Amino acid sequence: MELKITDLQVGLDLPEIRKQVTQEDVNRYAKASGDFNPIHIDEEFARKTPAGGTIAHGMLILAYVSQMMTAAFEENWLTGGRFNVRFKAPARPGDVVTVRGKVEKVQESDGQVTVSCSVLCSNQKSEAVITGEAIVRIPVKG
Repeated sequence: MELKITDLQVGLDLPEIRKQVTQEDVNRYAKASGDFNPIHIDEEFARKTPAGGTIAHGMLILAYVSQMMTAAFEENWLTGGRFNVRFKAPARPGDVVTVRGKVEKVQESDGQVTVSCSVLCSNQKSEAVITGEAIVRIPVKG
């Protein structure tokens, strides 16, 4: 569902995404990224840490936020998007994370529209996992 420039207005909700985090997802991300930190993939090791168990890579969860932005802005997000986010809490296997976004600012200048969106990724307990801003630039077609 790509948003058209004429659809963009402050307060517009972006398409919500909900994902269940699995250890299999975390292991696949470790393989793809080369990040085999035992806090992510070794359940026995992770249980003995203050985390109390394995946690998902922050960038895996941020990819879910990017998926929401891609659903809303398609190619424009992929070519002209960026994040300014904070990782607030870990996501764990078994968590269900919900990604939400809202258009906060729409500004047109120099042949493009810059859209600033607040983003929030939270777990099933409504605890924030990632908060911040996503900014996408969209060329105005003449």
